[in-house]
Amino acid sequence: MAASTANVESITALLDNYLSKVGFEVYPLKVGWYNSLLPPTLRLAQPDDCLAVVVLSTPALFEQAFLPFMEERGCQGLSDPIDQCVKRCVSSAVSQCFPGQEVDVRYDYELLPSRKPKFLAQTAAHVSGAAFYYQQSDVKDQPWAEKKMFGVCVHPRFGGWFAIRALLVFGGVTVGSEMVQPPPPDCVPSREGRIQLLEAFNYRWQDWSYRDIVRPVQIYSQKQKDYFATPPAERCALLKTWGFFSRESDQPDPTSDTESQVTGHG
Repeated sequence: MAASTANVESITALLDNYLSKVGFEVYPLKVGWYNSLLPPTLRLAQPDDCLAVVVLSTPALFEQAFLPFMEERGCQGLSDPIDQCVKRCVSSAVSQCFPGQEVDVRYDYELLPSRKPKFLAQTAAHVSGAAFYYQQSDVKDQPWAEKKMFGVCVHPRFGGWFAIRALLVFGGVTVGSEMVQPPPPDCVPSREGRIQLLEAFNYRWQDWSYRDIVRPVQIYSQKQKDYFATPPAERCALLKTWGFFSRESDQPDPTSDTESQVTGHG
């Protein structure tokens, strides 16, 4: 169906109303904005005027969604608990808000048979206006010679204390030229700041410092930092030290639909 700007706003508002309560943000985009930055092998198959929505998690996700999910669900049978928590929240929102509608949901941890990601999360966040994707090419007179530096998104309010979790593509919803692409907030405008950001992300990502490149309104709680600093194989043991799973709630779930996934992240 064709969608006006008002329709886009109503779709986004429905999702936001459902997901913001558990620590997510949602940003609409057109498939064409995303595809225009990518080679054919990485583009989405849907038409350029198709509506998509990128879903971010904020620091609040851990306490508002993840810990309650683990209390209810337990660890056994989950290859990555954070990924499964996100999947349940997002899939529930889609089924509740858009029953019977064609929505292609892609998660940040999912890979195609070619081993390429199902979507490029940082590109999607950038073109939606959610967060600026700072890359090596954004630094003039680079000090790194021929060295490859990985890029990183910075959120205007959360700095690096967030994650890009999913892309929802509404196959039956097309939008016209009235939907204008918003520029992502350039919150690290100086060359020196961008060098500091990329070096902190590439060389010292474990110390969290790149996340504070702008003053964040909220950061991860100490519990959340401890969880992500713990090797994935040891995270369930950490949750048990916090008093989770005192009952027999972490028995294997025979109905679990977990699949092989890449390691979760924060």
